[in-house]
Amino acid sequence: MTTRRDFLQTTAGALAGIAFVGCDVLAAAPARAQGRRREVVVNGKRAKTVDVHAHCAVPEALALMGLKIGGSQLRPDLDTATQVAVRLQAMDEQGIDVEALSINPNWYKAERDLAKQVCAIQNAKLAETCAAHPDRFVAFATVALQHPDLAAEQLEEGVKKYGLRGAGIGGNVAGEEISDPKFHPFWAKAEQLGVVVFIHPQGDGAPAQLGQRFKGNGYLNNVIGNPLETTIALSHLIFEGTLDKFPGLKICAAHAGGFLPSYSGRSDFGCPTRPDLCPGGTHGPIKKKPTDYMKQLYYDTMVFNPEGVRHLVAEVGASQLVVGTDFPYPWTKAAVDLILQTPGLSDADKAAILGGNAARLLGIKA
Repeated sequence: MTTRRDFLQTTAGALAGIAFVGCDVLAAAPARAQGRRREVVVNGKRAKTVDVHAHCAVPEALALMGLKIGGSQLRPDLDTATQVAVRLQAMDEQGIDVEALSINPNWYKAERDLAKQVCAIQNAKLAETCAAHPDRFVAFATVALQHPDLAAEQLEEGVKKYGLRGAGIGGNVAGEEISDPKFHPFWAKAEQLGVVVFIHPQGDGAPAQLGQRFKGNGYLNNVIGNPLETTIALSHLIFEGTLDKFPGLKICAAHAGGFLPSYSGRSDFGCPTRPDLCPGGTHGPIKKKPTDYMKQLYYDTMVFNPEGVRHLVAEVGASQLVVGTDFPYPWTKAAVDLILQTPGLSDADKAAILGGNAARLLGIKA
């Protein structure tokens, strides 16, 4: 394991090389937050809060892909070389103690050598950022999932060498379902290491495939398209038997798992209604009801209203929920308050969702 001292001694200006981004937009965060840090309290006790859904990007890696900071998505004013304190200030204001950083993949069509370079740079920079602020950041490794054996190696290196806490992946890999048997080496390694895999939708999935239907008013390619992409990815992992093949997987889904938990009964009744269309996936018929698998997955709480959180708890249990903000994309500044305001949650439930569950999954000290 590379130590914090190693990073700080060998990487001058570590934060200058990383820029923070949202699902569609890049944002940033210079060195130290200003102002008072909000401390979240549940029934008189300090509750540690963890945000599992917070994006970033590395300019050096973007350059290898022919991309650069600038334009409407990768805005120049969001480079961390000038603004890490912006992120820390936002965290302090919102009551977020720790962010789990992830980079939304844009390298799934890259050849092996290029993809290897991109992920190597990103994982090193992520580790540097975490070493510079060990009490505020942890990170998910980036992996070249289109090359599954390489992805498995990158995940192991990320965890064992850099202290990263799992992997962040897309809901599809250049159009291929993540349940495809070709990706088994990656899933096997994630299970072996016992680390979390954070799944985030890809723009070239459902949002692009249904692009014509999403035209018009309402930002539908994201509002509907992104949750739909996650719904499809999770459904394939269930119905193709990936979760049977690798029962020890720890999977966390962005955007509250899409629409899956909100229409769970339909997943249970589909195959009994049309068994001729459910002969079984690669590993034969699934071993449990779909809703049983849903209860072993983890979900961020990006549903934006207390009823949505209450419903998620009813469907999968408070033990499976973690806070997500999508920072710096401006979906919400009230992720913590959403949990505090949800009716029917016990104090223990609130503390668990706010940070206890994520701290356990990510190996963060309480």
